[in-house]
Amino acid sequence: MKIKLIAIFLFFYIFSSSAQTKYFNSFDDTKIAYTDEGEGKPILLIHGFINTRKSWDNTVLKKDLLDKGYRVIVPDLRGNGDSDKPHEDDAYSQDAEVIDLMFLMVELKISKYWAIGYSRGSILLAKLLTKDRRVKKAVLGGMGVDFTNPNWHRRAIFRDAFDGKMTEKTKGAVEYAKSIGADLKCLHLQQKHQSVTTKRQLQVIKAKVLVVAGDEDKDNGDPAALSRAIPKSKLKIIPGDHNGTYKTEAFSKAIISFL
Repeated sequence: MKIKLIAIFLFFYIFSSSAQTKYFNSFDDTKIAYTDEGEGKPILLIHGFINTRKSWDNTVLKKDLLDKGYRVIVPDLRGNGDSDKPHEDDAYSQDAEVIDLMFLMVELKISKYWAIGYSRGSILLAKLLTKDRRVKKAVLGGMGVDFTNPNWHRRAIFRDAFDGKMTEKTKGAVEYAKSIGADLKCLHLQQKHQSVTTKRQLQVIKAKVLVVAGDEDKDNGDPAALSRAIPKSKLKIIPGDHNGTYKTEAFSKAIISFL
């Protein structure tokens, strides 16, 4: 009996401790899932490619943000996780994913916020910074300058990979996406219509920006060059590779210090 009561207690503790998934309908009625935890200054976390909002769970950064009294908002970008997964080109064109983030802040009646992106999340955040003056501080994590090129080769090969044209370089990513049940069509469309923010467009950013990347992370170009392209931004290089850096204590420490 005692063991049963402990099991029931643990079940309800775990269930009540997990963030409740919420939903809203975006500008085109696409349903976007998100979590909203804590109180205080709102911070938006934007996940990367072949990923979901759950990639931020159990990271040192998310724990530290909540422990320090921030309100942490984490959406599933359209085509990922618990959000809708439309298969039409129009659903991803014209910066649709970025507009979702802006509408989420409107839904939550937030007039000023900070934002943190990692990998592809940083690409979307760069565009968001050129569109939404409500973002006062931002962190571009795990990203170099190459995404500013409209003809970026890396984007093209992953766009093609998720349309059935794999290479040895992209085979691992496609196999991983299949193994976790990701929607390959959505991933193709996300790359096909990925936001492009040129170096010239980055110059209009008024928010305070930190560029942070691992010292073994150069797949997406030079982080220092990205920092130089954004007025008055700061650069922090820490130990780590692309897939692991955002989970580390060093990543969290650099961001908490910046905030």
